[in-house]
Formats: sequence, structure tokens, C-alpha cells
Amino acid sequence: MPWFLRSALFTIAIAAFPFFTSTVGATERIVFLGDSLTAGYGLDPDQAYPALIGERLEEAGLDAVVVNAGVSGDTSAGGLRRLQWSLGTGKTDILVVALGGNDGLRGFPPEELQSNLTAIIAQARDINPAIHILLAGMRMPASMGESYQKAFAAVYPQVAEETGVTLIPFLLEGVAGDPKLNLPDRIHPNEEGQAVIAETVWPFIKNTDR
Repeated sequence: MPWFLRSALFTIAIAAFPFFTSTVGATERIVFLGDSLTAGYGLDPDQAYPALIGERLEEAGLDAVVVNAGVSGDTSAGGLRRLQWSLGTGKTDILVVALGGNDGLRGFPPEELQSNLTAIIAQARDINPAIHILLAGMRMPASMGESYQKAFAAVYPQVAEETGVTLIPFLLEGVAGDPKLNLPDRIHPNEEGQAVIAETVWPFIKNTDR
């Protein structure tokens, strides 16, 4: 069964997941605002894709502090509420917004997702007008209904176009539905799946103007 069909497991009660911070020097701060996919549910923090991105930055000789602000079960509304806290007191240079999976699995209106994502981007820019924002897309299964599936998928490119942020088309490209790349629950990526996500996200981080 595809990972995104088991919403009960995916929408684990929101709890304070220990944020993982990887320091690679200290000149650039990158925050990953997401849910259990970003938090690395079921894995060690250093196996989640933000930590793997931190390793890539170090290998590339780019000084950075990587903050994994992923919280299991979080929605776009939850991400908006905790945005300022997640960004912290220091200047954040790059914000990766990877939210919406739980919104979709709970059947929330796509219009609400669009509003929340737009508000996250606006608030982040209020905090730091020079911030670079990457928006990671998410998709729903056909079982959610064709009209809902299409409306949900359309939110991300529309928000990216309207706000001018960079779109990562699909966070789980090559991972969703593959049992070899997911934990036994078929929902959350395993260590190998997280590595594939890092491969998807890394070019967008690498090519961000610095």
C-alpha cells in the first residue's frame, strides 16, 4: 500500500521533535521547516535528509548551519504558527518549506494550504527580506479523488509562481510508494529513502544564489 494511504500513521500526534542542528562553519543558516518526512521519523537525526544536505555542504566547502525544524504530524498551519520560533534569533539565509502532506491526508481544503504556504513565505520575508525560500511540492494519491488530487498538486506551482520562490516539484520523487525506500509502515522513508530525498533537494540548495 502506498505510503500516503495510511493517514492515521502519518498524522502522529504533534510532539516537540528534537531539532537537529548541523554546524559546518557558521556563515550561512539553512532551516528545513517540515513534518515527519523532514524530521526523519524512525531514524537517527543524522540520517534525515537535512543532515545529509549538511554533509554535502561540508564536502562542497560551503560554511553553513543546518537546522532540521521538522515536527511529526505537522500541518501547514502548524508550520506557520511556529515559523518565527523555528527561524530562531539568528539570520536565516535559506528556508526550505516542506509541508502539506498532513493537510492533504486529512482532506483540508487546498485553499487553506495555499493560504498558509503564502503566509509562511510572507512572514519569512518580513523577518529577513533577503531570505531565499525553496518550496517542496507534495502530491496526494488518486484515492483522495481526482479533483482533490489535481487541486492539491496545483497549489505548489501556483504559490511558487505568485510569490517568486523556487519550487522543488516533488519532495518524494522516486521514493513514494517504493517499499525498498520506506520503513515497514510504507509511509516514512528509511535511510536509503532519505538519501534519495537529499539527492532531490541538494541541487536546489547548491544552486541557490550566494
